[in-house]
Amino acid sequence: MNEPQRPDGELLLQTVAMPKETNTNGDIFGGWLLSQMDIAGGVMAERVARGRTATVAISSMSFLRPVPVGGIISCYGRLLSIGRSSIKLSLAVWCQPRGSQQQHKVTEGEFIFVAIDEAGNSRAIVRD
Repeated sequence: MNEPQRPDGELLLQTVAMPKETNTNGDIFGGWLLSQMDIAGGVMAERVARGRTATVAISSMSFLRPVPVGGIISCYGRLLSIGRSSIKLSLAVWCQPRGSQQQHKVTEGEFIFVAIDEAGNSRAIVRD
């Protein structure tokens, strides 16, 4: 018997999908979900880099299911690798539709951030 799938990684952000974020079909815009993932990834990347970071690439992105208005979305992140100045994260969004006790994965992707200094130039990540 298949076990229900569960989120992998650290919960970084939770919010409610509101009506103003919908397309003409009444589903939440993919671009809005992408921005929530970028915010969540930025939280993790800045913690890892111990300072300012910038998104430099999204190496993969998959939209798996539509998100209904009123759904609680939860962004989870997992550190994949740390380079000299770069941080690669796996990010996934799960949705719990309004009135439901179940949640399901709606999107996933790999984001790359780079540590930057105050002038916006890349900098080395300090490690313990």
